Amino acid sequence: MESSIYSFYLSIKALLEQVNDNLYKIEHITELSDSSVTIDNIDIEDDESDYLIGNKVKVLLQDIDLVKWRQELEYDRDTLTKLMESAATISTTRDEKLTRLKEVIAHKIENPLNDNNKKVIVFTAFADTATYLYKELSEWILKEYGLYAALIKGSGTNKTNFPGIERKEMNELLTHFSPFSKERHKTFPHAKGEIDLLIATDCISEGQNLQDCDLLVNYDIHWNPVRIIQRFGRIDRLGSKNEQIQLVNFWPNMELNEYINLESRVKGKMVLLDISATGEENLIEMNENDEMTDLEYRRKQLEQLQSTVLDLEDIQGGITITDTNMNDFRMDIMEYEKNHLVDLQNIPLGIHTVVETDDEEIPPGTIFCMRSSVQQKGQSLLAPYYLVYMGEGGEPVLGYMQGKRCLDYLKKLCQGKTEVLAELAQNLKKETKNYANMKAYSSAFQLAIESVIGKSQEVGAASFFSTELVSLNAEGVTSQSDFDIVAFVVVKRK
Repeated sequence: MESSIYSFYLSIKALLEQVNDNLYKIEHITELSDSSVTIDNIDIEDDESDYLIGNKVKVLLQDIDLVKWRQELEYDRDTLTKLMESAATISTTRDEKLTRLKEVIAHKIENPLNDNNKKVIVFTAFADTATYLYKELSEWILKEYGLYAALIKGSGTNKTNFPGIERKEMNELLTHFSPFSKERHKTFPHAKGEIDLLIATDCISEGQNLQDCDLLVNYDIHWNPVRIIQRFGRIDRLGSKNEQIQLVNFWPNMELNEYINLESRVKGKMVLLDISATGEENLIEMNENDEMTDLEYRRKQLEQLQSTVLDLEDIQGGITITDTNMNDFRMDIMEYEKNHLVDLQNIPLGIHTVVETDDEEIPPGTIFCMRSSVQQKGQSLLAPYYLVYMGEGGEPVLGYMQGKRCLDYLKKLCQGKTEVLAELAQNLKKETKNYANMKAYSSAFQLAIESVIGKSQEVGAASFFSTELVSLNAEGVTSQSDFDIVAFVVVKRK
């Protein structure tokens, strides 16, 4: 119900259909039961069997207390019917949450955050809610503002009122929504107009560059706060042309603690399950105070997201590996590899270039790509490769555990540049006396290696004060001889 009244109505309707179906089975028990059939000689995985009821836990119809079950089902049927009738009376004009969303979108269109940017992404965790929003918003935004909308729920269920699109394929819709970041001029050179409102489920919350957009709305709050971070990451990306971006969260109309305080109810159900079954079904992790740690963990994360500015590095408990994945870069390299595989295979070790930066976030220095001869899987997402960004003064700007950020910087510095910057290359040649004096860069490379080894030693030292079994080396790397330099990029101030 927190998502939308439409989704709530459909959920109640589906439950009511299940209840009526079970009541029908009770009425026709003599036709649907067989005393010769037992739980031992029936296929409990057969979802079409008339002898069984239940979803995850299957029970023979003839083994149930039919009198008591009928009473409970009839009570459920009456309650659900009343709820469905009440939900049906709430029209779109009475849907305050939908009205508020329209106000947010209208205000953004009429008062753009950035120059004439009218793009909005609306995320929801539920496909039914996404369908409802598209139905109510697509015609409205076209009539009021002349803008086109799209709905993305997954393969085969996408919609749009943008003219000229027949297949409604996800990547095509996203390209028309974010033509600059998706480089539409290469795939649809004759396309005119754009999609400005995108309504989507979490099927696009990872691995998509949609930074043409500068406003993202979470129409409902996902139980896992990491999902909220992933959603915002679609527009909070390097290479954005926007000076400002904004995140709007639709929180429930109640206190946060009240909203997520499911602990007592869930605990009660788990206790009942323990009593009625083997005593081993309680799958919820408890701490020493008999509290569910996951619920407390999620509560603190959600409180942070509600009360503070969103920052990946500040989210308590960190984020999972899926949130720092390399999907974007893997897609880029796979595409490049199609036509340049031989070139990539023939690149010599130590290849380098020089680029310039006018971004205060990217200081002068050198980005090293190193390879370890120790083929041991460790903490680095890129192992056995390591990316380290060293400043001009020899201080580490980005350590090897920040490989994705190094790749982001490299992409921003180098993307689209196919020719050597002659003046910078000539200056580097003079600086190093025609590459005869590489002492400064050699020293930076040694410091980069030491930063990796030093991190390993730090982890190893910490293990002496821990009861857990921890390797002395985070990556299995022990000495400078374990490394080769694959490539390096010298970054100069513009």
